[in-house]
Amino acid sequence: MRLTTFTDYGLRMLMRMASDPDRAFSTADLAEEFGLSRNHLSKIMQQLARAGIVETRRGGGGGARLARPASKLPLGQIVSVLEADQAIVECFGPGKTRCTINAQCRLKARLKSAENAFIADLDRSTLADIALPDLQTAI
Repeated sequence: MRLTTFTDYGLRMLMRMASDPDRAFSTADLAEEFGLSRNHLSKIMQQLARAGIVETRRGGGGGARLARPASKLPLGQIVSVLEADQAIVECFGPGKTRCTINAQCRLKARLKSAENAFIADLDRSTLADIALPDLQTAI
């Protein structure tokens, strides 16, 4: 299984936010820190906010913070949110499939089982388990 760059960047942002949970992070700061597109990170942040993983506030002192403690954010849940629009195979996606063997396919059930096992295994860990070390104390 391969995760999208959307999910990769989202996890990086959350790992950084978990390292300093009292700080509000701007997407501009995170983009600069990771050398990534601010536009792309803004879209990721919006999706995380819609899912209730982060809270965002505009204006002075604004930015994004984790909506819950990192120890209460299972990794499988986060990955599911970030990968919501990415079907592992075409027949798992919305709409009509072009697959001509869909009605007789025995692979589909195996892939769904593997995908569920992957998310379940990730859910055994939380964002707190993968948080970056506190960069202030590391200096």
